[in-house]
Amino acid sequence: MQDKMSYKDAGVDIDKANLFVDRIRTITKATFRKEVMSSIGGFGGLFRLEAGKYNNPVLVSSTDGVGTKLRVAQMMAKHDTVGIDLVAMSVNDVVVQGAEPLFFLDYISTGMIDVERDIKIIEGIVKGCQEAGCALIGGETAEMPAFYTDGDYDLAGFCVGIVESEKIVDGSEIRVGDRIIGIASNGIHSNGFSLARKVLFENGRLGVEDKLEGLPHSIGMELLRPTMIYVKPLLNLIKNFSIKGVVHITGGGFVDNIPRILPKACRAVILRGSWDIPPVFTIIKKMGNIDDAEMYRVFNMGIGMMVVTTGKEASEVMERLENLGMRAYAIGFIDRKDEDQPSVSFI
Repeated sequence: MQDKMSYKDAGVDIDKANLFVDRIRTITKATFRKEVMSSIGGFGGLFRLEAGKYNNPVLVSSTDGVGTKLRVAQMMAKHDTVGIDLVAMSVNDVVVQGAEPLFFLDYISTGMIDVERDIKIIEGIVKGCQEAGCALIGGETAEMPAFYTDGDYDLAGFCVGIVESEKIVDGSEIRVGDRIIGIASNGIHSNGFSLARKVLFENGRLGVEDKLEGLPHSIGMELLRPTMIYVKPLLNLIKNFSIKGVVHITGGGFVDNIPRILPKACRAVILRGSWDIPPVFTIIKKMGNIDDAEMYRVFNMGIGMMVVTTGKEASEVMERLENLGMRAYAIGFIDRKDEDQPSVSFI
């Protein structure tokens, strides 16, 4: 007679999953806003919009992941920062439209739950939510044996924000003569890692603990710098200045992201050499023999966000960003676009 089998025998440990949820309940409460009506562990997260606070509210949503940056975290057995990346990738996409992030949900899929590792991930998510001012109101941890190998996991995040209809930032008011201000990134952020890993680890035969000239620490630590969260500085700008457009420089770099906010008659002119490019990009470019066009289409090249404002307010916007702890650069301007011109030009 065949022995009795259980779910645990198949690789899924329900008791361990319940222990994980119990342990993160207290951690996640640190992100709760007054609108949160539920705790972690329910079937759904409850969030009450304050009556009377909004006149014509519009909900803005975004979902994203961390990509193959997770492979570097797994190579280093360092999991306390990728949760920040996860939050950043969604909340930064929400705020560029003028919206305040309200709440966040996460999804962790793995071959087997590792309670201590997964708590580190959640602690990073909590830190990111606190920095963005949004509440972590729910999530899901899926244990999927035979789908993921030992130690592997993937992350996805989901954010909902809110903005008054008349205050949506969509680029429609951008005009010739407006100025482009770049806000510095914190390195490679969470895009271009498939190329970066191939250049550094496969072709360059580097290890995560190797150090390179120009970097203050190991290549692994450099790559794991968490993506910057720009929510509070951008909301400050949008409240106080004529911000016509905001661009999150993620997958697609300068070339594919800037056109998303430009009116058809406009093009962005980017001034080469007008900002400091972090050494990690120079290293990747040189080691991989990558041309400039590819670099600017894959990586953020040291600019995590771009803000389009009037020429009259540009200097004040830059000063405000500096006062808020951001490094800001005057990196370009809006010009007229002829039919045969690209939407983004470099001079």
